[in-house]
Amino acid sequence: MRNTHKESVAVHSYYVAALAHLLCTIANNVYGKDVPTDRIVSMALFHDATEVFVGDVAAPVKASNPDVKRSFREIERAAAASIVRMIPPELRGVYAPLVHAHDDELYRWVKAADLLDAYLKSLTELTAGNREFAVAKTQLETTLRNLAMPEVDYFLERFAPSFEKTLDEIAR
Repeated sequence: MRNTHKESVAVHSYYVAALAHLLCTIANNVYGKDVPTDRIVSMALFHDATEVFVGDVAAPVKASNPDVKRSFREIERAAAASIVRMIPPELRGVYAPLVHAHDDELYRWVKAADLLDAYLKSLTELTAGNREFAVAKTQLETTLRNLAMPEVDYFLERFAPSFEKTLDEIAR
């Protein structure tokens, strides 16, 4: 989609890692959970590493039909395998799980942070007058609510509204 603010994979990965950290902190400090923050943040830093090889393909394209989705997953697995082969053998044990990152129980935190980043991107684009993100914002908010993660709801209620304000409005 047309953007008013371009974002690199590195910037996106940073935002996802920071959001994952915040979600884990909310889980642990607000809801008394024992979520492994450091592990999840590490996974978030590498969650889009395969885009170095395959580029950034929009989610609606990836999910357009089962064959495309399956093919794209195979391409991502091959790209991840290529990345892992480039890592010195003595370090592969540390980085291979981060590049492949499919511990579903932990990865759900990364996925939530990834969706939050897309949602916040939609909010900031809409605030800048870019109506191209109106449908995406609504769809992402529904998807986020359907995650049934109280940490995400906490974020949406307490943090997300500030992304629709100017710095002057936030400072008041």
